Amino acid sequence: MPDLPTPTDIDRAIGFTLPDRHARGRIVRLGPVLDEILSAHAYPPPIERLLAEALTLTALLGSTLKDAGGQLTLQAQTKGGVVNLLVCDYKGGELRGYVQFDAARLSMLGKQPSLFALFNKGYLAVTFDQVTTNERYQGIVPLDGETLGEVIEAYFLQSEQIPSLVRLGLGRGEDGKLIAGGLFLQHLPEGEEGRERLHTRLDHPEWHGVEALAATMGADELADPLLSLETLVWRLFNEEREVRTLTGIALSRGCRCDADYISSVLAKFTPEDRAEMADENGVIAVDCAFCARKFPVALDPVET
Repeated sequence: MPDLPTPTDIDRAIGFTLPDRHARGRIVRLGPVLDEILSAHAYPPPIERLLAEALTLTALLGSTLKDAGGQLTLQAQTKGGVVNLLVCDYKGGELRGYVQFDAARLSMLGKQPSLFALFNKGYLAVTFDQVTTNERYQGIVPLDGETLGEVIEAYFLQSEQIPSLVRLGLGRGEDGKLIAGGLFLQHLPEGEEGRERLHTRLDHPEWHGVEALAATMGADELADPLLSLETLVWRLFNEEREVRTLTGIALSRGCRCDADYISSVLAKFTPEDRAEMADENGVIAVDCAFCARKFPVALDPVET
């Protein structure tokens, strides 16, 4: 009998709660989806790692959205940094991301540049868009810290007074392609729908114990596709009286740059503006930075 392929757990996110500890969390692992996004551009290794971590964070935060049509966007910008723009977003399990950077300056930073070396004095904007309620919330935090995970921890502490822990792990599969995993844990002592979060105690014994356990999660475990996400939760919290795991979310690459969408955007411009965009053949060429594709749109169909 031929050997059966070993099952893997990848391109998926799950949520879990620890009722006795008033904590909730998410674990995510990205593989083929990550490669599909990264392969759209020939990113050098430092930028590849940066975008992989940013996409993992986007999946962790985006998967907390209760609104099925909601969107989570991470956008980092700087003035004078080697990286002048990083943007990732999540919507309905679909991820996309892009980095704009100065290749010449990056080549002078070595193999593993620090976050400060890449961004200088930048900031990270975290935006939640809720379609059902038509609400939009954005928080901004300085890009201070050793990793993007530390920046997200600072964001939740400053903007919502919620103690949080983020762990990220990068590895490579047998094919040499990147695999990324992440753990996101938060303390909600008054419950998700409870009183004002300003009452959160950062030194609460419940949180201290959960945080200490979660901090033992290794980067190699997070990026190991042979370990199911449920197994990782069990390894951390098997001594808890109750651990509730939520239905997993399948993750995919989702760039919303089809011809119909682009035509609808162009239709918002005046006929004069569209005429200036078109070439001598009456075609407007639209580039998508996310997937590095070009979309030729005929001027006449847009006008009609």
